[in-house]
This record gives sequence, C-alpha cells and structure tokens, in this order.
Amino acid sequence: MRVLREGIVFGESTRWHDGRVWFSDWGAHQVVAVAPDGAHEVVVGVPSFPMCIDFLPDGRLLVVDSAHQRLLRREEDGSMVTHADLASVATTPWNEIVVDAGGAAYLNNIGFDFPAGQPKPGLVARVTPDGDVRAVADDLAFPNGMAITADGGTLVVAESHANRLTAFAIGPDGGLTDRRVWADAGGDHPDGICLDAEGAVWYADVANRHCVRIREGGEVLGTVELDRGAFSCTLSRGPEPELFIVGQRYGGPAGPPSGRLVAVPAPAGGAGRP
Repeated sequence: MRVLREGIVFGESTRWHDGRVWFSDWGAHQVVAVAPDGAHEVVVGVPSFPMCIDFLPDGRLLVVDSAHQRLLRREEDGSMVTHADLASVATTPWNEIVVDAGGAAYLNNIGFDFPAGQPKPGLVARVTPDGDVRAVADDLAFPNGMAITADGGTLVVAESHANRLTAFAIGPDGGLTDRRVWADAGGDHPDGICLDAEGAVWYADVANRHCVRIREGGEVLGTVELDRGAFSCTLSRGPEPELFIVGQRYGGPAGPPSGRLVAVPAPAGGAGRP
C-alpha cells in the first residue's frame, strides 16, 4: 500500500481522469487532483457538502453543489457555471454522480436530511447535456456510489442502507428499467464504487474499514483492509493498474484531519464509467 496524500479533512468521490486520481475533500470544500507520484493540485473550491464529481466526455469537470441544489460545470477558463438546477426534482441532499458516454449525468438523492433526519427512500435523476432534469428511479435505500458498464447498458447503484448493489438497464432514452439485485453485500454497506475490466465491482465500506471486489451474484473476489473507514475507490487504466482509496476515521471525537489517499495494486484496470 502506498500513501499518496495525508491530511484530507473528508475525502470522497474518487475518479481516475487524465492520468491522475481526483477526489473531493468535502471538509475543505476542494476538488483535488493527485498524480501517481503524490504531486497534487487543488483544482477548484466549492462551498458545499456533499460535492461529488465526474467529467463530461470533453473533459470538463462537473461538481454536485448539494448545498445550493445545483450541478456546476467548470469551463476551460476555470470559471464555474450552473449546468443544471436540481431543486425541481428534490431538495434533500444530492449525493453521487456518473456521466455516460453521451454526456448525460445520473445523480442520486438520498431522500432525507442526513445525518439527523429519519431515513426515507431516495432516487436517481438524469440530467441531459442541455440541463433538463428528471427522476428515473426511486425507492432506493440511501443511494451512494454509481457506475455504468463499459457497454453503456447498465447502471449499478450502491444502496448503503440495503446492503446491496442494485442494477438497472439503461434504455435508449436514458430511462432506467428492469431493476434487479446485482449483488448482496451481506453485512457491508457499500459506499463509493467502480467497475473493473473483468466485470467486477469494487466497493468501499466505511463501518467495516475495507474495500471489497465482488462479482455479479455476490462472489467476493478480494478485500483490501484499512485502518480507517473506506469512503470511495477508483481504478487506474493501463498495464499496471492500481486501486485508489480515500478514507478517514469517522464518527469519533474531533481531532486533526485523518483523511488519507492510498494506492494498492489491482488485478484489473478500470472500465466503464466513471
């Protein structure tokens, strides 16, 4: 295990893009990009929580500004503009995002005020490239990480409160149908996820402090144990793939930032989206 960065306040939403691993530091309200050698850049600051990220096909960054119920887009000159207004669909916290090959974004909303609110079902919405927003799935138990398969035909969603990964077929119009359980995670609570080139999913688990590689149907293929909660993970793409994990100690007394970004060798590189 290689430690790439320490002192992260609250790391989430890891993404591999353009040869670097990107993540959101929710606590510092920053989007950070880290090279494999550990060199880092603070790309943009957004005063929001949550603030998950992904990229349009042309490379422009999208940031979920949950505090203001909008999806932001970073232009080539570094300016941030509103990509879509999300308030018409839901005003509870927006969470994760994944962008398809055509530039449409799938975002999920947890459905209740977290952590103080009473849990209620969440939803997935689809945002078209021109900013139109509509709900495409509902009745999800704390929807979290999402990924789209390499063929573009399936969306996988982590349902943290249901201990499972759930899959939907993506229709020609971007709608979601044919809901099914992709894998039961047993006693785990999947958070951030990513797909690999062999069709397996890696998911991060905060409470159990590990990342798990799992096959459709539930066969566990491998586990990476950590000394702190695992919030999100992503895979590099290339001949020597690595799994990047961001995690921190969570739920205890306040103290110095415990967030850490680490890298471990992986049996297969990333595939699909993100």
